[in-house]
Amino acid sequence: MSIDLIHDWYVVRCFSSHEKKVKEFLDREIEEQNLSDKVKEVLVPTETIVEIRGGKKKTREKNFFPGYILLNTHYDEEVNNLVQSAPSCLGFLKVGKTQLVPQPLKKHEVDRIIGRVRDGNEENMNIEIPYSEGDLVKVISGPFKDFDGTVQEVNTDKLKLRVMVS
Repeated sequence: MSIDLIHDWYVVRCFSSHEKKVKEFLDREIEEQNLSDKVKEVLVPTETIVEIRGGKKKTREKNFFPGYILLNTHYDEEVNNLVQSAPSCLGFLKVGKTQLVPQPLKKHEVDRIIGRVRDGNEENMNIEIPYSEGDLVKVISGPFKDFDGTVQEVNTDKLKLRVMVS
């Protein structure tokens, strides 16, 4: 006879840039301790970003909540101990200093976060251009090579800059 457990999404704090390490540890421990009925999913909220560095496109994963991971779980003492034992992990996010049990995320918050993670596929990649209007730049190729200029327009659709050279 199995009991259906209610699973909610909780926020777990960890050291910034250690999110993947904590996720791997939790996934491994959930498997070893047979806690898959209590913990459904461990999620590091990331999105794929295209950067242009040195004239080349590079894709990378960017955490949009550095230092936090999401856990879809039935919260109890056993799950709390698992999270507390993870290296580089600070435990569940609790509101207020006197609160003993963490509050789950609200449904609309979860829908917004997971929608952003799930929609981060190839078609909807964000492009990060490290320039903005008014920046000073040095032209590195073409007829104006080695000239200094000011960025007049940033066209993210065509991945081009319009530079005023004097």
